[in-house]
Amino acid sequence: MNENKAVTAMLVDDEAPMRDYLRASLLKTWPELQIVGEAANGIAALEQAEILSPDIIFLDIRMPGKNGIEAAIQLAERAQLVFVTAYNEYAVEAFERGAVDYLLKPVELDRLQQTVDRLKQRVQEKRSQFAATSAVPSPLPHSQLHQSDQTQQMKQMLEQLMQKQSPQREYLRWIQASVGNALRMISTKEILFFRSDEKYTLVQTEQAEYLIRKSLKELEDELDPREFWRIHRSTLVSVSAIAEVTRDFRGKQMLGLKGRAEKLEVSRNHTHLFQQM
Repeated sequence: MNENKAVTAMLVDDEAPMRDYLRASLLKTWPELQIVGEAANGIAALEQAEILSPDIIFLDIRMPGKNGIEAAIQLAERAQLVFVTAYNEYAVEAFERGAVDYLLKPVELDRLQQTVDRLKQRVQEKRSQFAATSAVPSPLPHSQLHQSDQTQQMKQMLEQLMQKQSPQREYLRWIQASVGNALRMISTKEILFFRSDEKYTLVQTEQAEYLIRKSLKELEDELDPREFWRIHRSTLVSVSAIAEVTRDFRGKQMLGLKGRAEKLEVSRNHTHLFQQM
């Protein structure tokens, strides 16, 4: 194996926009990396990996058909694995115990850069080991035995994780708001955005606005992250309500909402959500 050969990777996610975003982010953090293939499910990932033999596989967990964990058990010996996931905390802890790389959605560039730095080192070490053992035939060296043990431990961790998978999480679908002496039930599908101050959180719909005492942090934990994005420390917005993203005279990203004149500011920490801007 040529140690100077370009490093290759494959992207596996059932959402095409996520694959596009990850590809663009990797171009920024690792321009030399060659993305040689994509797949939308675990079955296709196994087929592609057999043909392309990538050095690295970025792998979603929840996908139709064979999911990411099932695929990873078979891919663990083929490539360096990086899970890209919106999974809950127990899975992240399992990844850390198993020394498996993971990225939480939405992926942030700083966090991706850390993973890229680790991957560069691991790929180089693997290639150096392969070159050394190819030059002089000998019994399997201790370093490779250790690597084999790590791979086996990772596969065992993945199998345990698959057995412990919890049912699909139920996200918050209704918000309760007091209006005078009445209690108003607001469907999350009606909500355009939440804006919070120190005491209250404003709930904005097309027809009206309401005040609730639930904090933005609580709402962020309880709402579906595919439907509501944190764009500012004081703002959660419905993705389906976004009409456009522009920049103001300061260069700040601003969201325009469907059917509304007002704009919502995107803070610097959340500009990665709109990477093309």
